[in-house]
Amino acid sequence: MNKVIPILLALAVAAPAMRVAADSTDANLQPVPEAAPSPSSPTHWHWAPMTTTRMPDFEGATAWLNSPPLSSPALRGKVVLVDFWTFSCINWRREFPYVRAWAKKYRDHGLVVIGVHTPEFPFEMDPANVERAVRDIGVDYPVAVDSNRAIWRAFGNAYWPAIYLIDARGVVRYHHFGEGSYEATERAIQRALSEIGQVTDDELVGPTLLGAEAPADWGNLRSPENYVGLARTSGLAAGASPGQRRTYAAPGRLRNNEWSPIGDWILGSESAVLQRADGRIAYGFHARDLHLVMGPTEVGRAVRFRVLIDGKPPGAAHGLDVDEQGFGKADSARMYQLIRQPGPIRDRRFEIEFIDPGIEVFSFTFG
Repeated sequence: MNKVIPILLALAVAAPAMRVAADSTDANLQPVPEAAPSPSSPTHWHWAPMTTTRMPDFEGATAWLNSPPLSSPALRGKVVLVDFWTFSCINWRREFPYVRAWAKKYRDHGLVVIGVHTPEFPFEMDPANVERAVRDIGVDYPVAVDSNRAIWRAFGNAYWPAIYLIDARGVVRYHHFGEGSYEATERAIQRALSEIGQVTDDELVGPTLLGAEAPADWGNLRSPENYVGLARTSGLAAGASPGQRRTYAAPGRLRNNEWSPIGDWILGSESAVLQRADGRIAYGFHARDLHLVMGPTEVGRAVRFRVLIDGKPPGAAHGLDVDEQGFGKADSARMYQLIRQPGPIRDRRFEIEFIDPGIEVFSFTFG
């Protein structure tokens, strides 16, 4: 692997508010000196008052969006916030409004925000998909496209999202893995800027949090992220035939966090692909929100679907990507918000029926 930044991982735990890469074991990070955290400090962020850890270069980027190519030497004298993201990740979507607000507020004070887009799924390696996500989601700061994970490896990173704050000398002073700790991160930005004589007000940003960017309902969240691909799935109620076309029968009952394909599917290591129309997936869950990462197997084709909750149209519980009757269409590979319940939140049975064939399903996430 490429060189690894020595950044403290003793405090960096894989909280449920982040995605951990399947190959995260190659992030062999070493500790740096630190001040003792306060009892109220979250355990997955770290401010280093004095280190010699240097920011790697961005030479591994396969492309740049919203900016000409940037380099570490050219960024000396600026405070740099590097945010690792991938566009299908719900944890990053909920973090993004803060990163966008910081980029806007502190741009004229010497902060440069760089989003490093490192893919998790194959469709996130397609430059056209990344460009569309940047445009549709509204990412307006520089983006380094890291389709080969070169920058990811150079930082020794293992999480989506992950923030690294680099001071004007090019030294990594702070990192945070996952959602949350927004006040701590913004205070770290203010502190780094103050070190170069940039005085800012003490107020914190207050971005508008709507749709997929709204915080999770953590008090009612009892369903973790789950992959459909057999390499990383859990709770599969049906016996699988890996890589083989098979007709799966409908399960009689699903316990919470169990799921099952129904109809003619091929279950692979990373995804499930529907072979004939009218296939379904049933899932037992307990959360306010349910999202599904999926897309058509043919570019430019839309796959119609309908969702049900406890056997009925979702009504007021419909997500952004379906109507009250549960109808929607998947016209590109991305995360779809299918359910957002107004309450009460309890164990539910979700079903999605695909009216057309040719859909590939990757993962469920909840909020």
